Amino acid sequence: MRANLILGLLGSLVTLGLLFEMMRRHRLREKYAVFWALIAVLTLLVAAVPNLLTWAASLVGVAVPANLLFFAASMLLLVVSVQHSSELGSLEEKTRTLAEEVALLRMELRLKQSDDDPADRSDLGLHQ
Repeated sequence: MRANLILGLLGSLVTLGLLFEMMRRHRLREKYAVFWALIAVLTLLVAAVPNLLTWAASLVGVAVPANLLFFAASMLLLVVSVQHSSELGSLEEKTRTLAEEVALLRMELRLKQSDDDPADRSDLGLHQ
C-alpha cells in the first residue's frame, strides 16, 4: 500500500514539474497544462486514497477497481487523440490556404515585375 502512495506521489510531482518547465519554455499551451495538471492531481488523489477508486468502481458496477482505472485512462487517451486529430485537420486546412495565398502573391509580384521587363514574360508563360 505504501508503494502505491510513493509511486502516485512521484508520478504526480514529475508530471507537474514537467508541466511547469514546458510552460516556462513555451513548449505547452495553458489549456493543455490545465488538463494535465488535473490528471496529475487525480493520480495523486487515487494514490493517496485507494478506497476512492474502490468506491467509484462499486458505484458504476465494475468488479475490479483497476479495470475502471484502465478504462478511464483509455477513454481519456481516446478523447485526447480525437481532439488532437481535429486540431491537426484544422491546421492542415489553414496551411493549405496560406500556401495558396503565398503562391498567388508570388504570381502577382512576378506579373508586376514582368510589366517592367517584357523579356521575363516568357518565364511565366504569358505572351502578348
